[in-house]
Amino acid sequence: MMPKLTNIPYFQASGEGALAAGKELGVNVIYDGPTTADAAQQVTMLENYISQGVDAICVAPNDPAAMTSVLQSAKDKGIIVIDWDTQADPSVTDASVYNVVDKDFGEHMVDKLVEKMGTDEGDIAIITGGLSAANLNAWIKAGTDYMEEKYPKLNIVTDPIASNESQDEAYAKTKELMTSYPDVIGILGYSSPTGPGCGKAIYDLGLQDQVSVVANGLEEDCQEVLNNGGLDTACLWSCEKLGRLTIA
Repeated sequence: MMPKLTNIPYFQASGEGALAAGKELGVNVIYDGPTTADAAQQVTMLENYISQGVDAICVAPNDPAAMTSVLQSAKDKGIIVIDWDTQADPSVTDASVYNVVDKDFGEHMVDKLVEKMGTDEGDIAIITGGLSAANLNAWIKAGTDYMEEKYPKLNIVTDPIASNESQDEAYAKTKELMTSYPDVIGILGYSSPTGPGCGKAIYDLGLQDQVSVVANGLEEDCQEVLNNGGLDTACLWSCEKLGRLTIA
């Protein structure tokens, strides 16, 4: 079972759930992945697991297109291929584990931001994880389509800004954003490091009363920024249960 990367709390919690489920079910679970959101490293690691003769591969791809060839190779060798958290190429997967309905989640995030801003017009921005992540892009598209229909006076000031699944990058990119676009009054953060990262930046800039932030984030990672007002709302599910479900 391979996450996008191993060293953020989201995928650490998913791994704990996966390993616990494996122990309960008598399944030998190898939970490993790259330490950065790197599709090439995922491919190299998967090639190694294929050569070891694993029975199944569950992968959360950083870049779905980059996975197609190696996952097809796994299928050709009789290995079961599943994607989880993020969709891979459907033509090479036997099953998918979805954590949320993309359309519902994208719309929910937008509604929450409008609620927290107290207005449905003004400049907003999107800070995402990796630009090739299929799940994040699906939420963003669902949200932006919804905005065009329901909140046409919201203005997205720039293309989604990549934080590469890094809390430090989310923090730095938020500061850069507010320098370049000081009229921004709302930020949507997609990927769990954006919650604490964007929230801390807004607090450190002293903008918690002017800028609303609605972002993904684990409950335990977001308490400080929720309490100090840097982050208005954190939206996520149980990562531990996601890991369990994938193995089950």
